[in-house]
Parts: sequence; structure tokens; C-alpha cells
Amino acid sequence: MPRLIRFSNCEIAMFFGDHYPPHFHVLAREGAAQVRIDTLEVMNMSGKLDMREALDWAALNRDMLMAKWEEFSGDVV
Repeated sequence: MPRLIRFSNCEIAMFFGDHYPPHFHVLAREGAAQVRIDTLEVMNMSGKLDMREALDWAALNRDMLMAKWEEFSGDVV
């Protein structure tokens, strides 16, 4: 599971060959979430996370996140 960036309270990661839709994982001690790359919609979450920093970063880096999704999944979306 490549970790793409670490923040003060969480990190963004992706899994190789993960399921659709294209998404990333926000991981923290308090829990985890899956977030769609195209809409930044939280698909599911466990625990209580403060994801503001991760979502702000993701909004500015959506193209890079999609490129990483394509690289790690082996598919072009």
C-alpha cells in the first residue's frame, strides 16, 4: 500500500489493484476513510476523523491522484 503523503494527523494511501470507483484511503489512529478522487465524496468511514487537511490537499492534487490510481491499478479510467 503506497503512502502518498503524510499530514499532522493522517495520511493518504492507495492499494494496488483496488476496487472501483477510483479512490484513495485516509488513514489515522482514530479511523480510516475511502474518498472518491473525482468528487472527493467520502464513500465510507470508520471512526472519527478530521480529514480537512487531507481533503484540501486532494482537491489541489486530483490529477496526480488519478495518475497514481491508473499506475497502481494498471487500468486507464
